[in-house]
Amino acid sequence: MKITLLKQNITLEHHNEMPLLQKLEINGIYPEYQCRSGYCGACRTKIKKGKVRYNEPPLAFVNENEVLLCCCQVESDLELEL
Repeated sequence: MKITLLKQNITLEHHNEMPLLQKLEINGIYPEYQCRSGYCGACRTKIKKGKVRYNEPPLAFVNENEVLLCCCQVESDLELEL
C-alpha cells in the first residue's frame, strides 16, 4: 500500500510489516509520539484518504478523520496530513 505524506510530498510503500510510526522513522520522518500503544494520542494525525483499523481499540480518543500512527493497521492507500 502507498502512504502519501501530503505536507512533505513523500510517498512510501507500506505492507503492515511494522507499525506505521516505525516505518516513518526508518524513512527519516519523525512525528511526535509518546507511548507507541494508542494510549496517549500524541501521534494523532489527520487522514485525507484511505482506511485503517486497530487490532484493539485505542484508549486515546480518535476522530473519524484521524489515525494513531503508533498502532493502526493500514487497510488501503493513505493520504496523511503529515
